[in-house]
Amino acid sequence: MERVCLDCGARLLGRSDKKFCSDQCRNNYNNRLNRDQNNYVRNVHAQLRRNRKILADLWEDGHLRIHRDALTAQGYNFNFFTHLVETREGERWSYCFEFGYTETGAGYLGLRRSSTYLEMPVEEE
Repeated sequence: MERVCLDCGARLLGRSDKKFCSDQCRNNYNNRLNRDQNNYVRNVHAQLRRNRKILADLWEDGHLRIHRDALTAQGYNFNFFTHLVETREGERWSYCFEFGYTETGAGYLGLRRSSTYLEMPVEEE
């Protein structure tokens, strides 16, 4: 039985357990297998980056409060965030990396930047 490359179908020479004729064919084959999963992660990550950029730009411009519709108009997607934090006072903050927002009433959102998100935990010796 003649062995052929799993990607291009070329005849294989050499080791008996060889599956691909080249590194390029191996990469093509594996990329094709993982395409759907990689596209999903890529799309989610792109939306998270977009959301973070919107919040970062607002923060840099000095905004501490903004209307929910204004965020939506800029392309912010409220379904994508990195984590939630609930304060002792019961406020619920949704964060996209280090930038967060909370409902303040009448469709407005309070904005904040968390420096604790950026701190690395100290390893004990």
